Amino acid sequence: MLEEFCNSTFWNSSLLDSPEIDLPLCFEQTVLVWIPLGFLWLLAPWQLLHVFKSRTKKSSVTKLYLAKQVLVGVLLILAAIELLLVLIEDFGQATVPPIRYTNPSLYLGTWLVVLLIQHSRQWCVQKSSWFLSLFWILSIFCGTFQFQTLIRALLKGNSSNLAYSCLFFISYAVHILILILSAFSEKNASSNNPSTTASFLSNITFSWYDSVVLKGYRRALTLEDVWDVDEESKTKTLVSNFEKHMTGELQKARQALQRRRQKSSQRNSEARLHGINKSQSQSQDILVLEETKKKKKESGNTKDFPRSWLVKTLFKTFYTILLKSFLLKLVHDVLVFVNPVVLKLLIIFANDPSMYVWTGYLYSILFFVLALMQSVCLQSYFRLCFMLGVQVRTAVMASVYRKALTLSNSARKQYTVGETVNLMSVDAQKLMEVTSFIHLLWSTLLQIILSIFFLWNELGPSVFAGVGVMVLLIPLNGIIATKNRAIQMKNMKNKDKRLKIMTEILSGIKILKYFAWEPSFRGQVHELRKKELKNLLTYSQLQSLTIFLLYITPVLVSVITFSVYVLVDSNNILDAEKAFTSITLFNILRFPLGMLPMVISSVLQASVSTERLEKYLGGDDLDTSAIRHDSNFDKAVQFSKASFTWNLDLEATIRDVTLDIMPGQLVAVVGTVGSGKSSLMSAMLGEMENIHGHITIKGTIAYVPQQSWIQNGTIKDNILFGSELDEKKYQQVLEACALLPDLEILPGGDLAEIGEKGINLSGGQKQRISLARATYQNSDIYILDDPLSAVDAHVGRHIFNKVLGPSGLLKGKTRLLVTHSIHFLPQVDEIVVLGNGTILEKGSYSALMAKKGVFAKNLKTFIKQTEPEGEATVNDSSEEEDDDSGLIPNIEEIPEDVASLNTKRENSLRRTISCSSRSKGRHLKSLKNSLKTQNVRRKPKEEEILVKGQKLIKKELMETGKVKFSIYLKYLQAIGWCPIFSIILAYMMNSASFIGANLWLSAWTNDSKTFNSTNYPASQRDLRVGVYGALGLAQGVFVLLANLCCAHGTIHAANILHRKLLNNVLRAPMSFFDTTPSGRIVNRFSGDISTVDDILPGSLRSWLLCFLGIISTLIMICMATPVFILVVIPLAIIYVLVQIFYVATSRQLKRLDSVTRSPIYSHFSETVSGLPVIRAFQHQQRFLKHNEMEIDTNQKCVFSSVVSNRWLSIRLELIGNLIVFSSSLLMVIYRNAQTGDTVGFVLSNALNITQTLSWLVRMTSEIETNIVAVERITEYINVENEAPWVTDKRPPADWPNKGEIQFSNYQVRYRPELDLVLKGITCDIRSSEKVGVVGRTGAGKSSLTNCLFRILEAAGGQITIDGIDIASIGLHDLREKLTIIPQDPILFSGSLRMNLDPFNNYSDEEIWKALELSHLKSFVAGLQHGLSHEVTEGGDNLSIGQRQLLCLGRALLRKSKILIMDEATAAVDLETDHLIQTTIQNEFSHCTVITIAHRLHTIMDSDKVMVLDNGQIVEYGSPEELLKNPGPFYYMAKEAGIENVNSTTL
Repeated sequence: MLEEFCNSTFWNSSLLDSPEIDLPLCFEQTVLVWIPLGFLWLLAPWQLLHVFKSRTKKSSVTKLYLAKQVLVGVLLILAAIELLLVLIEDFGQATVPPIRYTNPSLYLGTWLVVLLIQHSRQWCVQKSSWFLSLFWILSIFCGTFQFQTLIRALLKGNSSNLAYSCLFFISYAVHILILILSAFSEKNASSNNPSTTASFLSNITFSWYDSVVLKGYRRALTLEDVWDVDEESKTKTLVSNFEKHMTGELQKARQALQRRRQKSSQRNSEARLHGINKSQSQSQDILVLEETKKKKKESGNTKDFPRSWLVKTLFKTFYTILLKSFLLKLVHDVLVFVNPVVLKLLIIFANDPSMYVWTGYLYSILFFVLALMQSVCLQSYFRLCFMLGVQVRTAVMASVYRKALTLSNSARKQYTVGETVNLMSVDAQKLMEVTSFIHLLWSTLLQIILSIFFLWNELGPSVFAGVGVMVLLIPLNGIIATKNRAIQMKNMKNKDKRLKIMTEILSGIKILKYFAWEPSFRGQVHELRKKELKNLLTYSQLQSLTIFLLYITPVLVSVITFSVYVLVDSNNILDAEKAFTSITLFNILRFPLGMLPMVISSVLQASVSTERLEKYLGGDDLDTSAIRHDSNFDKAVQFSKASFTWNLDLEATIRDVTLDIMPGQLVAVVGTVGSGKSSLMSAMLGEMENIHGHITIKGTIAYVPQQSWIQNGTIKDNILFGSELDEKKYQQVLEACALLPDLEILPGGDLAEIGEKGINLSGGQKQRISLARATYQNSDIYILDDPLSAVDAHVGRHIFNKVLGPSGLLKGKTRLLVTHSIHFLPQVDEIVVLGNGTILEKGSYSALMAKKGVFAKNLKTFIKQTEPEGEATVNDSSEEEDDDSGLIPNIEEIPEDVASLNTKRENSLRRTISCSSRSKGRHLKSLKNSLKTQNVRRKPKEEEILVKGQKLIKKELMETGKVKFSIYLKYLQAIGWCPIFSIILAYMMNSASFIGANLWLSAWTNDSKTFNSTNYPASQRDLRVGVYGALGLAQGVFVLLANLCCAHGTIHAANILHRKLLNNVLRAPMSFFDTTPSGRIVNRFSGDISTVDDILPGSLRSWLLCFLGIISTLIMICMATPVFILVVIPLAIIYVLVQIFYVATSRQLKRLDSVTRSPIYSHFSETVSGLPVIRAFQHQQRFLKHNEMEIDTNQKCVFSSVVSNRWLSIRLELIGNLIVFSSSLLMVIYRNAQTGDTVGFVLSNALNITQTLSWLVRMTSEIETNIVAVERITEYINVENEAPWVTDKRPPADWPNKGEIQFSNYQVRYRPELDLVLKGITCDIRSSEKVGVVGRTGAGKSSLTNCLFRILEAAGGQITIDGIDIASIGLHDLREKLTIIPQDPILFSGSLRMNLDPFNNYSDEEIWKALELSHLKSFVAGLQHGLSHEVTEGGDNLSIGQRQLLCLGRALLRKSKILIMDEATAAVDLETDHLIQTTIQNEFSHCTVITIAHRLHTIMDSDKVMVLDNGQIVEYGSPEELLKNPGPFYYMAKEAGIENVNSTTL
């Protein structure tokens, strides 16, 4: 039929059977024309509909668009001309075949459709259509055949169809032009992300990314250079999608949970009935007891939670990407198996000289085209998968953050801040890794089945011998893997312990320096590290074994398969096509077999993460239904029979409170420690669980928590807290909150940066900033939880008058003030007295005094005890009050052991949250002094210059550019040159045996030509099998040797680096710890050390293997065809260029990724610790937005690095494909010189090279990225040290025996760029004198202690103790002879004994004696484990008072001649204070005691008083003398209400 249609032959197979191949013209004009047209017509309607649905606003007309339209117009004209010619010809009576009419008519219609489609794309963001690009490629490909047929006809002189031929040539050229044009991308004004506007060709080759790579090569990339992610990948869009599906799935999961619970309760009740019948005699009481036990058990750890909804939700959210990537992977996997088939055809071609040359060329081209398609599919698949991974991570991270803002307290108590951050970092990361590889689960199975099928075709049943070996090796690998898992788990524990000690060392570094305890703690860390490295060595050895097995598997398999094949049947002869096709298939099989166990184990790991996330995200939300907001209510706050608890399993903390507070009232809430004051406040904020009753609130709330929560940022940001700046009001607030003097001192004023958790502020400053934040917000109700606890008396008075009191800034607002300062009480409108969670009394001050109830009684006792400073220190602490959640009565009331106290304390939510933040923030408190004195009396400069010292936290160094070669050398030196040499030698031997095995195989396959199947000698056969096997085994053995050497070398290096790092950090001066956040130092010990431990060795090994592997493959190809060298050289140059360009960009993107990732986590942990404040101010939305912004910033860096990897891979694969293509072309060109076995040998190796090449670049950039860890470690190894611990000049053993201290013109500054803190101090302190040091905040009191211990080195002058200049001896010799009782009682986790005596210098008797003197004997004796009682991190299971007494115990043990007390009483209740004072008076009567006092009454009985101001001594003498003449001391005493020395009775 078609022959009549064209009027010529349609198909003639004889045309193919000739050296000059050609297709019949009829076939070319029908089938080959209709294929592309059919493709276009099928997809056009769908394409137009898609455009119509997703259209945006029309873009302006561009030159590119016009050019495309004009060219299609040209095609339209050409088709019309052709139709005209045909009609003219028809009129000329010649018989024209119908095909000549139909084709131009079809073309006319087609070009019109194309014009329409191109025009419609003007409404899209992406102008070029992928399917038009495919259509042009198809048409050009199909037109090629007709093109060459017409040219041949013209060359033969057959010019009958000249006009038609010319028209065809012109239109063919236009086709090519249009394809070139459609490769260009059109920019779009609305989107600045080029990936959205990139054309189809640019998209599959990632060329739109070239500009970034070029930029990254020219200079280091910054965040501005990286494009934002497109709208649908933005956090906001992803989360709203995810949460939409999540709500539904979670609902179902919760219903399933209800059903599970009902079933189990039914089962239990049946069992119980059964039990009752058995023994009727059981009394009712026992049953009740059982019941309560059961309840407790149920509410305990066995809590069930909604399960298995997360995966479903993720699938529903991201199913489109999953489907697309599934299709791409399927196509790729099928194409992979076409390779060996083509290889087989090529080998047959090489062995059969009778075949025509064109078949060889056809196979070569087919090889190349297949490889190209494979690369494109694979890279697009990877891009989709990694994008999916990033999006899953984003959705999970943002959801965890959202959940954290609404999580109920009982749910939140199950997680520490660290664990919650882990959900966001570790678990989200695990999910990201798994989703990237999720398709491998089915793809590996598919590949294994296909390989076995094709191998069966080649070798028959003997395949199963080989596959059997593989299957047998899987359980072996599995055993090793589980062993490795166990070792890793053990090591994680060691690592955690080590990091815990490190964190403690860093938070208590000051104490370690004061007491010269560094060696003891260093020893502890070294011990743990030793265990860790021992495990690591075992792990590395097992790992080497695994690699050995992986390596030897394909070799073993091929040896066994070939041997079985040859031995089973004497007719089976191994020829080239069989051997090399099989080897290619075995190589393909190697990947899925290696991957499958890995994928399964990572899926299992991720399942743990999903469970944790499900538990967290499915937790109960905060139930604030008991808090009613009513704007038309007549009272400000009303409690109606309200009972609240922190945890529904515990008894109520707030009991039946009924209380009315009128608008505008100032209400004071007082009560003893643990009476539930803070809990009452928390109940109003909705932070507690409601039992019954409710609270009605009118208006908005501002909240000042007891433990002030400060964000990392400037002081201004902290006070404004997201509000607009109103300069006048802002200044008023600063003045009222007494912040102006602080701002003068702080470098940079209110733009001074505050470290994490307000690390560089004193407790008082934090409290005042927290108060200023609340005051600045214009709220109706102010909840103030003891805001005056951490400030000095005069500041407290100022704040009360200016802010809180009747005439303060907040007058007219409703204020609830929890306080201990009794002298403010007469000025408040109403006093509420709490006791044990209920209201004992309420009324005005005078009414309560007249009533003579609890309040009046307590007040009397306090007034007896108070010093006339007017500041009753019922509990003058910001810390002790933490215990105030009503769960912790005073220690004295509890006869039980501390363990039970501890469990109670754990339940106090406040506690758990504040502890973690406290233990970190504490060690830097003394920094306040340094910061306060830094820039005294400096006018803030007008210009926005950074004042020196304003930036406390130095910006973390982010290295740019190449990692210096010296860093590599440092690492290699640490490994040792001997191991390195043996590693390289072993790998080279491995490469040599690899080449040998391949050459031997091609010689073996050559035998099939010499012998036919009947006369193949058995001895020859055995020799071939034996040597091949031996060479294979040699490869494995050499790899094993190299890996073992590598394991020992790299662990040696890791050990050396850690040791140096630890030694150096411990020897760093205090200023280093002040300016470096502890997190950053810990990061060196965790992240960077673990990179050196785990990741670097692997990267180095893989790099060497890949490098030598590629070299040996190239050598083999060149041995077979020397001409190949000509091809290799240009390809190598391109390869190196690509590599150079890529590594620069990738390295910087990696750095940007880690730099943008940490703010997400730190912002999150900040949020978690400040939740009550954020909720009280109702700022959840602002924080959510900020979090989304941070995640997006990080996302764009991750996206960019994903794309940069794909950009690289597609280019490398192209180079690999060109190597395969050129080697196969060379085989065809030089076919006469080659035999089939050489062809197989060369090509099966060339096929392998593509993967190895991309792996090599990956490894190079991986080493570059990971060597940065070594760079960061060396940065801290080179930190400047403080003076040596011990010098040659050592003081006498009994020094100091008198305890005389002389200061002569002593000067000191905190950091080189700052001003002097002590400006020439001169004074003598005689033996066993008691000296009190006083002065306003920032006068330099604490700097004085730091100088005695040489925490600060002199800037001039000297200090001598008993005639020895302290600067001339070693630091430890000095510090071991002095004793300090520091301001913050810092304890370390470990036993009580370790805390008192880390070096075991003292006997148990001495320790018990010290404990007795420090009034702790009865307490410690009452503990279950006595001296080996475990102290938790930061000493959190002891009260502040007990911690302070322990510090006293340390001092008593030392018995040194000189004791320094840094206001040890500031955080202690009166009783403890009294105990400490008497002990010191009795036990240290023969010592020189220097007391740094914040409250005068503590030093009125000293021999001398030193008054400091602005770093100078302004007065020095006995208290009596100083009180006589009106000087600074006299006025201070007067302000505190002290007239004479005896007016301070304690």
